[in-house]
Amino acid sequence: MIFNILNVNLRRLKLFLAKVSPPGGFRLWITITSLTFVGYSLFRNSENFNKIPLDTITFSWISFGIGVSLLSLIVNAIAWRLLLSWLDYDSNKIELIPLFLSSNLLKYLPGGIWHFVERLRALRSQMGSGQALASVLLEPLLMAAAALLWVPLGGFQSGLEGLCIIPALCFIKRFRDPLLRRLERLKANQLEQIYSEIHFGSGINNISLQRSNYPFKALIAEILFVLFRFLGFWCCLNAFSLESAIPFMEWMAAFALAWTIGLVVPAAPGGVGVFEAALLIRVGTYVPEAPLLATLLCYRLTATIADLFAGFGVLLRSKIIASNIIN
Repeated sequence: MIFNILNVNLRRLKLFLAKVSPPGGFRLWITITSLTFVGYSLFRNSENFNKIPLDTITFSWISFGIGVSLLSLIVNAIAWRLLLSWLDYDSNKIELIPLFLSSNLLKYLPGGIWHFVERLRALRSQMGSGQALASVLLEPLLMAAAALLWVPLGGFQSGLEGLCIIPALCFIKRFRDPLLRRLERLKANQLEQIYSEIHFGSGINNISLQRSNYPFKALIAEILFVLFRFLGFWCCLNAFSLESAIPFMEWMAAFALAWTIGLVVPAAPGGVGVFEAALLIRVGTYVPEAPLLATLLCYRLTATIADLFAGFGVLLRSKIIASNIIN
């Protein structure tokens, strides 16, 4: 009964949002608002940027941050492989980690779903369209659940810490199946329009999700991914001497919350602007704004470079393997 009420309210909300949607859609305006806020903050602190020292130590921390961010991508790929294993896909016909790393760059393309499309294209012939769709729908939810579990560790969050465990509860069987059906209905049509070779139909209703076990291994791997992602950010904080501005776990909680907002809020691909705006709002009153802005720009740069290195590494590996086969 609860889910029937929830479905009715969600349909009403969807109809309401369709009526009040601004020109270009909410995604465009959220992106514009976030980037405007960040841009205004940059302009307001433009004179203070000259006072920030850039030395060998700064660039050493940035380089280390790139390495840690690259490691986080590998952990994220392992978490996705564990999720697919939980979905009963254990075939070795597809190298899942290289697929994940090479497709990850596509998230920066307009629309923000092309990495999902590429993974669907690769997986659908091996595990069926419905189960392949489940793997790409559940992954961001699992990442958000893992990130939010870090938030309560930052201390009292005005009651927010209690809400942060709810996404993790969504993977309990009683809640998981109705949620997956809802996600499928929201995304299937959009993905079918983009990639016409995929047709889901009612395939997702036949997915083997009748299992009662919880995807603990995949969740733990995603928790580690968020930790390594934060450590990449922590390197950027050290580069601009902000690491001691607030306690370590408060930084972790603020980062996890802002990162989750950047993941789930419909905006620019990769959460560009939204993550930065959320973190500025969260800690901007406690931390000097100019070094914080420099840290955010540095983190965005290091994360993007790590994505590029990961994609290039997969390409180079495939070239070496192909060369060895020919020889």
